[in-house]
This record gives sequence, C-alpha cells and structure tokens, in this order.
Amino acid sequence: MSFQDPISDCLTRIRNGLMRGKVHVDAPYSKLKHQLVDVLVREGYLKGCEKTENEGKPMIKIALKYHNEKPVIKNISRISKPSLRKYSAASDLKQVKNGLGSFIVSTNQGLMTDKDAKSKNIGGEILCEVF
Repeated sequence: MSFQDPISDCLTRIRNGLMRGKVHVDAPYSKLKHQLVDVLVREGYLKGCEKTENEGKPMIKIALKYHNEKPVIKNISRISKPSLRKYSAASDLKQVKNGLGSFIVSTNQGLMTDKDAKSKNIGGEILCEVF
C-alpha cells in the first residue's frame, strides 16, 4: 500500500481512534512519525508510543489519552501538505487558540512545538496544529 502523505495518514488514524474511543491505534513506522508522536506525548496530548512489529513490518503503537471519558485532543489537522508547504519564521509563529493549542514545527534541530521554536528563535515547516 502506498501513501501520498504518511503524516496525514498518521494524524487521521489518531483522530479516528479518538472518535471511536479506542485505547490505542497502530500506524506504519517512520522516524518522522515517531518524533511527531513523541512531541505529542511530551505535550500531554497522548499517553505514549512504542515501536512494535506486525507481520514483520515496523509499526508505531500509539496510546490515546482521555480526560473524563472525552478525548484530550479536540482537533488535530495537517497544515503543511506535500502539494503546498507552509514555512514560518520564529517571529511569525502565531498562538493556537490563545495558547491553548500548539503547532508542531519541523526545524533543523528536530521537531518541536511552536513555543519551543519561538524560545529558541528557530523557524521551519509547520506540520500540524493540535488543540
């Protein structure tokens, strides 16, 4: 199976799992997706993740997080797409929902939230928005 945008696929698996009330979801493994999920875990949007194997293929097992039986993530959406990349300088990064959400930014120092990128004065590609 071939994906045009594997990051969107991973975000959609998370979104669909949350809507169905799943405990965890699986996504095909890549270093970028693993780093993306790690940032979401550090920020408290997900419980955890681990690399597993399914029929000899590497997978990421993502543990979803709920609060009072409602998903912690209200919205997770892709910003920069393969057909239209979105880049931003550190000074141009805006707040998501008045600071209640985060942008995940791909920088030359790895993936980080918009708050971390602003504090380090680093710009980059805005991968997704979470709140």
